[in-house]
This record gives sequence, C-alpha cells and structure tokens, in this order.
Amino acid sequence: QVQLVESGGGLVQAGGSLRLSCAASGRTERSFAMAWFRQAPGTERELVAATNWIGGSSFYADSVKGRFAISRDRGANMLYLQMNNLKPEDTAVYSCASSSKEFGIVTMPQKYDSWGQGTQVTVSS
Repeated sequence: QVQLVESGGGLVQAGGSLRLSCAASGRTERSFAMAWFRQAPGTERELVAATNWIGGSSFYADSVKGRFAISRDRGANMLYLQMNNLKPEDTAVYSCASSSKEFGIVTMPQKYDSWGQGTQVTVSS
C-alpha cells in the first residue's frame, strides 16, 4: 500500500499561485500512474491533471489547461501541482491519487487505489 500526504493548500486571491505537493511513502515502488483530483462542496470529484509513471506525459482538464502544471520526482517520491492564475471556481479540496496497476495516463478515479486526505484550496475574488 502507498500512503499519500498532500500539502501546500491555502487561501489566495484570484490571479495568484499555489504549489501543491504530494508525498508518497510505503510501497512507493508500486506507485505508477498518479493524478490530482478536486472536489468542491455539492459537486462530484473531478480530475484536474494526471501523469504517467515516468512523468513524461500529462493530461489536463480543459478548465485548467494553460494554468496548471503537474510534475513528479520519482527519486523523491513526490508529485506536484503548480497552479497559476487561480480563479474562484478553482476552490476545492485537492487530493492526489496513485495507481499500483496502471502505468499510463489514467482519467478514471476508480482506477486509482491510493488516495491522500486532501488539502483545501480557497480562491477569493
């Protein structure tokens, strides 16, 4: 099992930036495809960005393209999400996820088997 812990959330004004981090521990050799999801109150969880096990490929939701960037440092067992030009509609709890079976880009949340507790991001207008 892989344990995931997010950090870096907070309150920021619209147009500002935040960098989220996700630290993996435990069976990290089984951490392949990874992603960031978010969930706002009263809404379903949605995929924000995903990367493959090497970190050379990525996928972004249309709503964040050009503003967010996902990256990973396999040596340090870290996943990052750089968020620029934040908007109030980006307000949500952001969670990282890891798959022990999938190597490529994975967009379906049910394909991930390890999840962090989440970090709150609040963007004020």
